[in-house]
Amino acid sequence: MPQPKWRIEEGDGPLIATAVHDGHTVREEALGLMALQDAERLREEDPYTGGWTEVAPSRVVGLHSRFEVDLNRPRGKAVYILPEDAWGLRVWKNQPSDAVVAASLAQYDAFYADVKKLLSNIESRFGNFVVFDLHTYNHRREGPGGPAADPQGNPEVNLGTGTIDRGRWGPLVDRFSHDLRAFDFLGRHLDVRENVKFKGGNFSRWIHQTFPKSGCSLAIEFKKFFMDEWTGKLDERQGQAIQRALESTVPGVLEELRKLGVKAG
Repeated sequence: MPQPKWRIEEGDGPLIATAVHDGHTVREEALGLMALQDAERLREEDPYTGGWTEVAPSRVVGLHSRFEVDLNRPRGKAVYILPEDAWGLRVWKNQPSDAVVAASLAQYDAFYADVKKLLSNIESRFGNFVVFDLHTYNHRREGPGGPAADPQGNPEVNLGTGTIDRGRWGPLVDRFSHDLRAFDFLGRHLDVRENVKFKGGNFSRWIHQTFPKSGCSLAIEFKKFFMDEWTGKLDERQGQAIQRALESTVPGVLEELRKLGVKAG
């Protein structure tokens, strides 16, 4: 029996949390063709984001690696072929066949169909909804002993809002940012900035295009300051603090949704 490629749980409420890059598994057919080792894949994936989705009653978690199919890129770029598609990494021993690529794209299409069903259900129940589109990003690309990237251009939390309708959702975006900055993060405050490193990927863009009046997707990228991005080892204290920081934003987000007229469900 084939392994599931993602997990979707529908709960009670207008908040959904997603972690489309949490997975590490690669299907056997594709794994046999890959030049990348496990550690190289893991370095570009978003481990631990799946756990953070517990902040919301409805959750979407990717279980397979972005190197099999990237659910946050446009369909035509969802399978990395050339090194320039994948941070200069040589993904394949030889270029995958059309059949291998087609099988990955079939997963991509099925994922978006499943998520559309979930979000349509939530829209019908609550009218409006918010997605916490959770990601992480690297900042020590010069090696495990190399310097960290300049903090000026690499905030601890990059909030991608490039495709959000600010006229409708601006107060909610501002409330989320304010509450996340205000959280007492182990005796300090997180550096939260908007659209510095990323403006949001295809997944958030698709949500805004598909649900233009009812859906707001916040592309939330945590810099991997809370882990060793070269080994994958988590600093559990900081990882748990990120979970609590996200939880601290929920009351404000729900309050702003109520102002927009969320249904009782």
